[in-house]
This record gives sequence, C-alpha cells and structure tokens, in this order.
Amino acid sequence: MDDGNARNRKGVKDGAIDQQSIQSKEPKSMNLQKQVGLVSGVSLIVGTIIGSGIFISPKSVLLNTGAVGPCLIIWTVCGVISVLGALCFAELGTMITKSGGEYPYLMEAFGPIPAFLFSWASVIVMKPSSFAIICLSFAEYASAPFYPGCTPPTVVIKCLAAAAIMTITTVNALSVKLASYVQNFFTAAKMIIIIVIIVSGIVLLAQGNTQNFQNSFEGSKITAGGIGLALYNGLWAYDGWNQLNYITEELKNPYRNLPLSIIIGIPVIVVCYLLINVSYFTVMTATELLQSPAVAVTFGDRVLHPAAWIVPLFVAFSTIGSANGTCFTAGRLTYVAGREGHMLKFLSYISVKRLTPAPAITFYGIVGMIYIIPADINTLINYFSFAVWIFYGLTIAGLIVMRFTKKDLKRPIKIPIFIPIIMVVVSLYLVLAPIIDKPEWAYLYCVLFIFSGLIIYFPFVHYKVKWAQKITKPLTMYIQMLMEVVPPEEEAAE
Repeated sequence: MDDGNARNRKGVKDGAIDQQSIQSKEPKSMNLQKQVGLVSGVSLIVGTIIGSGIFISPKSVLLNTGAVGPCLIIWTVCGVISVLGALCFAELGTMITKSGGEYPYLMEAFGPIPAFLFSWASVIVMKPSSFAIICLSFAEYASAPFYPGCTPPTVVIKCLAAAAIMTITTVNALSVKLASYVQNFFTAAKMIIIIVIIVSGIVLLAQGNTQNFQNSFEGSKITAGGIGLALYNGLWAYDGWNQLNYITEELKNPYRNLPLSIIIGIPVIVVCYLLINVSYFTVMTATELLQSPAVAVTFGDRVLHPAAWIVPLFVAFSTIGSANGTCFTAGRLTYVAGREGHMLKFLSYISVKRLTPAPAITFYGIVGMIYIIPADINTLINYFSFAVWIFYGLTIAGLIVMRFTKKDLKRPIKIPIFIPIIMVVVSLYLVLAPIIDKPEWAYLYCVLFIFSGLIIYFPFVHYKVKWAQKITKPLTMYIQMLMEVVPPEEEAAE
C-alpha cells in the first residue's frame, strides 16, 4: 500500500499528472490534432446550419412579412448577411488561428473581460441550451412514427433527447475522426431530403403550379419592426456560419481550408433555402403554410404520398447531424476558455489516448442534459438568441478595431472595410429591433445575466482567490486520473 501511495505521489504533481512520464510512453504531441480537411469542413458548416428550422418552421418569416414575395426577399437578405458575416470571420480566423470562435478574437481586440463574458454566456446558457433544443426536436420526430395520430409522451421525448445527447457527447469525446465521419454521414443524409424537396418543387413549377406566386406582394405588411423580426427568425435558421472558427486549430491548412469551406458551404445553403421555400409555396398558399405545424411534413403528405414517411425520418437525421456539429464546435469553446483560465482548468485538458478535449465535451453534454429538464426552454432560447448578435456585432467591431491597433498581424485574407461596417450596423439593428418592436423584461434579464459574469470574473479569474484554488486542485487531480487527461503541451511547458 505504501509503495502504491509513493507511486501516486510521484505521478501527480501540484494537482497535475506528470506529463513527461506519459510522453515517454506516448510519443505523440499532447495537443489537438489537425484532422479536419476541406470535405469535413464544408460538411460541418452545412450540417450544423441545416437543422430542423428550414423543415419545421419557415412560417415565422412569412408571419412577419405577410406575403410570399417579401418572404423570399427576406430569405435572400438573410443569406447575404450570413455570407458577409462568414467573410468577416474568415479574415479573423486566418489572422488569429486559434479555436474558440469569437472568444480569441474578443480577447485579442478588447481584452479578457468581453471574452470572458462571451464564454460565460455561451458555455453556461447559449450553446448547451441550443444543443438541448436540437436534440428535443430530434426526439419529437424520431418518436412520432411510434405514436400515430397523437403527440408522443413528454417523458419519452425527454428520455430520447437525453440518450441522443449522451451518444453524441460520447462520440465526440472518443475521436475527432469518428465525429467527422458521423457529421459527413448525416450531412449527406439531409442533402438527400433537400434534393427530394427541391426537385419535387421544380417539377411542380414546370407543370404550371405557379398560382401562389401571382400577386406575391399582395397583403404584405412592411414595418421596421416586422422586417427586423423576420430577419431575426431567418438568420436563426442560418445560424452556424461561424462554426468552423471554433475548430481552427484542428483544421488542416487553415489558411486555405477555412475560407474555402466558407465560400463553398454558405452559398450552397443560401441556394438550398431559397429553393426549398419556393417548393413549399408550389403546394401551399401563404395561409396554409402558416397553419402547418411542420411545413416539410405537410409538403411530404401532399407530394410524396406513400413515401411521405421519409420526411420525418430525414428531419430526424438532419437534427442529429446538427446536434453533432454543435457539440463538436462548442466543446472547443469550453476547452479554449479553460486554457485561458476563464473556466475550470481541467476543462482545457486533453485525453492522453484519444487527443480530444474530453473534459470540455463531457461538461458541455452534462449542462445540455440539464436544459432538457424544464418543460419548455424555447422561450429562453428566443430571448438569449438576440445576445448572439450582441457578440457577433462586438466581434466584427473588433475586426475593424484591429485594422488600426494590430496592423502587424498577418492577414492572408483581407476583406473590404465596408463589409464589417455593414455587419456591425446589421447587428445593432437585429439587437434593437425586437426590443423596440415588443419591449419585454426578459431582454433586460438576459443582459443582466451576461454582466453577472463579472461577479465570477473578478474574484475567481482576475484575483484568483486562494480558497477557490484549494477546492479545485483535488477536483482537477481526480478528473485527470479518472479520464486520463493532461494539460496541453504549451501549458505544461510553462
């Protein structure tokens, strides 16, 4: 027993496993590996953005525009905004080649406090709650065939969603390559149903089903608030155009593959979204579309007839693929925040055997499981989604600031300055429009939560109170031994 204790004391130093002894047995580098190529990059962008939104509820855009013509224009504008935003992030990602999305860019442009507030809001609420919503959507569609004619029981949906979160978290913690293969498979699967819907719509148009496009601007209700909310809902369906920036350190040749993945992936999604909406309107009037609980299912019932069952099946594939992409990227944000000392330190540790940020991904999955418990968190997501555009705007403003304060940084891609300026203005509009159109206390609560992160930041991050370190040190040591993880090489060398 004494010999065993001696070995433990020798293997653990200051709450960290002795990395040199591990590396003598494991010659591989203790860092995240560059395993994501161009195909996987495009697949991650397309697979993460195209989730359940375009199949279930495009009616939210129509509801705020009132007619087919303005609705299609809004979808186009949302696509253009997404492309411009992605171009801004392409410059940021090739200029600052660190994983974590907005986090390292905010750190470089404005310092640690805005970066911490972003990681605080994202890691605790925005990312895991979105993960939970996507998995709940998957559970609803996956369980629907077993309860024909009625709504599946809530407990079944929640248990299936929890199983989905556990499975996806396990896959991403086990292997980067396995997670990439899963992403590629489900992206291919969702493209099948997209092609089916688009081709069906084109055939119907060729057969003369154009009556719903006549007088397409009749009955439209164009108001500043309505346009803002329509853009807001459309951009929610496009959200995810910055996902590749969360895994920059794992991209093969990021200077080439990051911008190329964006250039290929985002326009593909814009074209698909427009053609899918056109297809919907070939079989449904604006009123019928607004009354449909799930637009793609209604389309399938009217067009595919005996094969209509493939729609809910492939929507389930689509949502699980989106959830996998979300987990893959959001785990990296938690990892980078932990590496910078803005989260618990063990969240930045890497699996010795698998070279994945296993603690960060596991933590993300656990928090996501918690958000399944409430009866309805869609409202919470809606109120916090405007916070996403606060940070988008702030990050792109940082790009403008760094044009003057960080002139020496290498910029393989340099977009015209008017593009980030336009995106900052759009971000301000999207943040203020829903508040002005329909002021609610919930928006204030959301802002207060974001700034409540300062209560955590100053004592635990800035001043590093000693009693907190005494609590976390044994926890870190236990996690290291349990999960067989070590600090990244750069940290261990310091």
